[in-house]
Amino acid sequence: MKNMEETVYHQTIAKLKASKIRVTPQRDAIIKYLIASEAHPTAEKIYSALSPQFPHMSVATVYNNLKLLADLGLIEEMNVGDVATHFDFALQPHYHVICRNCGKIVDFSYDKLTDVEQVAAAKTGFLVDGHHLEVYGLCPECQVKLGKVPADR
Repeated sequence: MKNMEETVYHQTIAKLKASKIRVTPQRDAIIKYLIASEAHPTAEKIYSALSPQFPHMSVATVYNNLKLLADLGLIEEMNVGDVATHFDFALQPHYHVICRNCGKIVDFSYDKLTDVEQVAAAKTGFLVDGHHLEVYGLCPECQVKLGKVPADR
């Protein structure tokens, strides 16, 4: 694990312990997998990746752990148009760009969007506590495959 990943891992374990939640070997492996993954995996992908290490673990165990982590605000559930829910361990605030063709999800940061919460609160009177942004388009691979490469490339 990289330094930031290790820090997030230790903070996550501390939050679970503070909430009196046991850190089972399966839960620990799911957390480590999510922190290390940049692919926004589904529960099925996590299960497939970890089942050789935990042959008696069920898909339900993965789902239950993901629900627990989401309920604690440690991971984000993402429904992006396909039938499966994807999961993201937010190491730092970021947004997603999603390919409409293949479903690939890529993270990106953009600092100027943080002002949107203050503007929304000022204009609406809401007590704003967060925001979510997804940008859709065609990934570079699908642009080539579909013959839709922009002229400026």
